[in-house]
Amino acid sequence: GSIHRGPALAALLARHPRLHLERLPAYAPELNPDQQVWNHFKAELANGCPLSVDHLMDDLTHVARGTRRSSRLLRGFIHQSDLPPLLSS
Repeated sequence: GSIHRGPALAALLARHPRLHLERLPAYAPELNPDQQVWNHFKAELANGCPLSVDHLMDDLTHVARGTRRSSRLLRGFIHQSDLPPLLSS
């Protein structure tokens, strides 16, 4: 079954009755804050020319660590999405 509708999800919802599941369209990148994360990564890595896969991994790790450490940046990704204000606070 689908991870989005299967027994594991039903069990999780049964264990946490206060948890509300919001169904989103199958494809809605404007509602998905991780699209902003990928856009940030692409902007940070644009025009780079790593000499090897190892150098590329180093660059990716550097951007990921900086992103993870910036709560302001992470909040910005959520606020840039089209999520309703109640869900993005």
